[in-house]
Amino acid sequence: MTKPEGKYAWTVTVGTKGQIVLPKEARDVFDIKPGDTLIILGDKDQGMAIPPKNQFSDFFGKIFGK
Repeated sequence: MTKPEGKYAWTVTVGTKGQIVLPKEARDVFDIKPGDTLIILGDKDQGMAIPPKNQFSDFFGKIFGK
């Protein structure tokens, strides 16, 4: 099976303190550096998502109103 262009899937393990480590390939693809701030969005029915950091303001506007 070939993966679609630009689509990725990784697994992570939750540690005892609730922490996860983003795989190196994911950090490279999304240019995530030490000290960067990420946002995690959650919906009980749809799950969690970590959107690209360059879209934070768009998400905040949609969620909390402009």
